[in-house]
Amino acid sequence: MAIRVLLGFQIPDEDLNQLFEVYQQFVENVFSFPVDLPFSGYRKGIRARETLQKGLEKAIREKLQNTQGKDYSDALDILIESGKEHGKELTMQELKDGTLELIFAAYATTASASTSLIMQLLKHPGVLGKLREELRSKGILHNGCICEGSLRLDTISGLRYLDCVIKEVLRLFTPISGGYRTVLQTFELDGFQIPKGWSVMYSIRDTHDTAPVFKDVDVFDPDRFGQDRTEDKDGRFHYLPFGGGVRTCLGKHLAKLFLKALAIELASTSRFELATRTFPRITLVPVVHPVDGLKVKFFGLDSNQNEILTESEAMLGATV
Repeated sequence: MAIRVLLGFQIPDEDLNQLFEVYQQFVENVFSFPVDLPFSGYRKGIRARETLQKGLEKAIREKLQNTQGKDYSDALDILIESGKEHGKELTMQELKDGTLELIFAAYATTASASTSLIMQLLKHPGVLGKLREELRSKGILHNGCICEGSLRLDTISGLRYLDCVIKEVLRLFTPISGGYRTVLQTFELDGFQIPKGWSVMYSIRDTHDTAPVFKDVDVFDPDRFGQDRTEDKDGRFHYLPFGGGVRTCLGKHLAKLFLKALAIELASTSRFELATRTFPRITLVPVVHPVDGLKVKFFGLDSNQNEILTESEAMLGATV
């Protein structure tokens, strides 16, 4: 999605797989201790970044030569045009840096949220059952199959309980911890003066953990976002999984739509269970993710009231 939809790159599958392996090495070392020694994580991250940027430069140059005849604008097109509109054409280095940031923002965060979604559905079968009931009531799920033509944008937007589930996943397991900002004007916060020009970081995770509007903050409870409760409405910045203000995440609607489509697919076409004895430990850096991955067994469903197909027909051992 990030490479082909958001950036418009036409990279062959083989090259894309190689690029992905290098990207994984970059992400694993992006927060390494900054000591440039042989075989250190920092050195590995720097080398991976250099290799990535060489591949991205090639893709950018090919894209710039083949921009005619497109019937849509992707994120990179908008970035390039924005620079021209402000009288400053972006350099190749700026384009490479911006492209790498877009890939990280689009891939790592969505992968994190998708894994958290699957883990919570595994832990809370009642939530999954309630989600399936909503899909049936809206005519999306019938006899174990997704009804043809039912997955339209307006239909997905009307799934209120699904929206609550996604919101609760993002509240408890926000992929990104926070964001940096530059203070534009000196202000006071809880008796402390924050001077103009300072760099400050706001914490999304701590905000969600301490916001007074959320009850039982450690409990996975999608109903807290239901119409009869107001936990996401009492205050402007108590809930901010995508940041807030004018610098809120540009891809938030695409990310939520992706998560909803994934949840619908899982709830409609498969049964899944944890493939290990216990749930994995969660780490927060560089994004929220299970240590060593989340190992899950997926079983296909037949059309007879969602009964399970035989194990020989099932897809087993997938790792999220």
